Amino acid sequence: MKDAGPPPKDTPLPEPHVVYSKFETELQVRPDDIDMYQHVHSSRYMDYVLAARFDQMERCYKMPMVEFQKRGYGWFMAATQMNFKRPLGLGDRYIVRTWIEQFTLIGVKVQFQIERAADKKLSCDGWFDYVMVSIETARAVRLPEDIRAKYEI
Repeated sequence: MKDAGPPPKDTPLPEPHVVYSKFETELQVRPDDIDMYQHVHSSRYMDYVLAARFDQMERCYKMPMVEFQKRGYGWFMAATQMNFKRPLGLGDRYIVRTWIEQFTLIGVKVQFQIERAADKKLSCDGWFDYVMVSIETARAVRLPEDIRAKYEI
């Protein structure tokens, strides 16, 4: 097989895939998280990611949710995908790992993993698409550059 050599000079190079920081928050399953099958109800995994993101917005990105609200912004969830691997049970400690996968003009795609702390086994993973909205109008707004810069770490 013949080597093709370098691409012609006018061929655009593919954009590098940007990798953003991953952050972790450790939490514990509470009694009210448990369903009739004696494991965490599927809806609670959304709550776990939301709790971790609130923690990480303040602790890691240095811009808590209250700062968005002061500026008249909020975040709406536009779409999500959750893949359930194995259940969490009462008292389990778990780690929620999140990171920004990509930015759009009006929001972010956040990837997540939830793993049981004791054995590092993956319990759930997936993603959330969040859209920045004006609190006043409840309509999507363009993500301000200074906010994007804080979250691009």
